[in-house]
Amino acid sequence: MHNLIRGRLACVAVLLLALVCVLATTIGAGSLHADRAGLLWRYALAWALFAAAAWALRKVPGRQAAFLVIAGGIAVTATGLLAPPTTSTDSYRYAWDGRVQAAGVSPYDHAPADPALAPLRDRWLFPEGAGCEGPDRYPIGFHDGARSCTRINRPAVRTIYPPLAEAYFLAVHRLSPEGSRHKPLQIGGALLALGTSLVLLIALRPTAPAQAAWWAWCPAVPIEAVNNAHVDALGVLLTVFALTTVNRHEVRGGLLLGAATAVKLLPAAAAPGMLSGLLARGGPSGWRRALDALKVLGPALLVVALAYLPYVLASRESVLGYFFGYLNEEGYGDSGTDRRYAVLRLILPDSWALPAALAVLAATALFVLRRGDAHRPWRGALVVTGTAFLVFTPGYSWYALLVVALAALDGRWEWLGIPLAGAIAYLSPGAAVYGVAALAVIMGFVARVPFPAHGAASRTAALRRRRAPK
Repeated sequence: MHNLIRGRLACVAVLLLALVCVLATTIGAGSLHADRAGLLWRYALAWALFAAAAWALRKVPGRQAAFLVIAGGIAVTATGLLAPPTTSTDSYRYAWDGRVQAAGVSPYDHAPADPALAPLRDRWLFPEGAGCEGPDRYPIGFHDGARSCTRINRPAVRTIYPPLAEAYFLAVHRLSPEGSRHKPLQIGGALLALGTSLVLLIALRPTAPAQAAWWAWCPAVPIEAVNNAHVDALGVLLTVFALTTVNRHEVRGGLLLGAATAVKLLPAAAAPGMLSGLLARGGPSGWRRALDALKVLGPALLVVALAYLPYVLASRESVLGYFFGYLNEEGYGDSGTDRRYAVLRLILPDSWALPAALAVLAATALFVLRRGDAHRPWRGALVVTGTAFLVFTPGYSWYALLVVALAALDGRWEWLGIPLAGAIAYLSPGAAVYGVAALAVIMGFVARVPFPAHGAASRTAALRRRRAPK
C-alpha cells in the first residue's frame, strides 16, 4: 500500500516538474508578437500536463494531496515571475494609474497621452527615439524633436478600471521601490494567486483537497495573474472569499462580493448563485428568505457606491472612463464582430446574436435563482459566469480566471474548457473554439444525469427472469 502511494506521489511530482519546465520556457519565450504559433503549442502542452497532473492527484491521500497542491502551486506560480509581461500590456496601464494617483490626479480625468501629465512620464513607460522601434509601442507624437511612444495600450483614452482596482494600483505603487517597474505588480499577482489557492484548499480540504490544484496548477494562473499581472486575480480572491462565507455570514459575503465587483465587474455574475443559496433555504415564510437576500445585496451595493464616491468627488470627468467605448470597440454592440457571440452565430443569424445572448443569460440566472443549491452557492455562480462566457465569447483569456476558481470550488471539470478556449481564441484568429467548450459542458452535464433507479431495478429483474432455469 505504501509503495502504491509513493508511486502516485512520484507520478504527480514528475508531471508537475514537466509542467513547471514548460511554463518557464513559455513565459521566457518572448512577447506575443515574437511567435504566436509557438506560444499556442506551448500553451497546449502546458494544459495537457496540467490535466494529467490534476488527474493523477485524485488518488493521492488527503494530507499528501494538500501538501502537493501548495508546493506545486508555489512552483507553478513562481514561473510567472521569470520574465516581463509576455502576452499583455495591461500592467503598464496599472503602473501608470498608480503613479497618476500618487501625484494627486484622478486616473479618470486624463488619458496617458494627455500633455497635462507629461511631467509624470519616464523612459520606461514612455520611450523615445530608438526605444520606439520594439513591439508593443504606441505612438503619441514627438517630444523635443524625437519620436515619442508609450507601452500603455489605448493611450488616447481614459482608464476603464473600477475604483478598487485603482486603489490596488495606488497601493502597489506606494509599496514599490523606485525604479522597480513591472515586478511589484507581478509579485502582487503571485501573492493573490497563492492566497486564492489557500482559501480553496481550506474550503475543500474536508472533502476534496485535490480540486484546489485546478486553480493552483492551472497554466492560466501564472501566465495571466502573475506574468501579465492582471488585476482579475484580486477580484477572483474576493469572489471565492464571498462564496465560501455567505452561508455563515450574509452581510460579510455581500461586502466581499461588492468589493470583488468594484475591482472587476465580472464577479457580479456570481450574485445569482449567492442569492440562490439563501432563497432555496427552507423556512416558514418567503419574506424571511427575501430579507436574507437583502443582507447580501444591500452591503454589496453599498461597497460599490462607497468605492466610487471618492473618485466621483475627485474627478472632473465620468468615472466610467472608457467603459462604453471599450464595449463598442470589442464588438459587444447590436451586431458585434466575428469573434463575439461565436457559439450563438453557429446556429443563429448575426442580427439575433445580442438579444439571444441576453435572453440565455437572463434565463440561466433565473433558473439558478429558482433551483439553486443552498449549500453550494458557488455552483450557481459557476453556471451563470460560465454561460456568460459561452454566449459572449470574450477575446481576452484572463477574464476566465474566475471560471477556473469556480470550477475548482465546485468540482465541475467540464467548465475548465472555457479558460482553455479563451487562451486559444486570444492567440488564434477565431473564437469558434468556444463551441468545443460548450460541447464539453453539455457532455459533463449529461454524464452526471443519473438513470432512474426504478428503471435500473426493472432491467435487473427482467435479466434475472431470462436467466432463471425453466
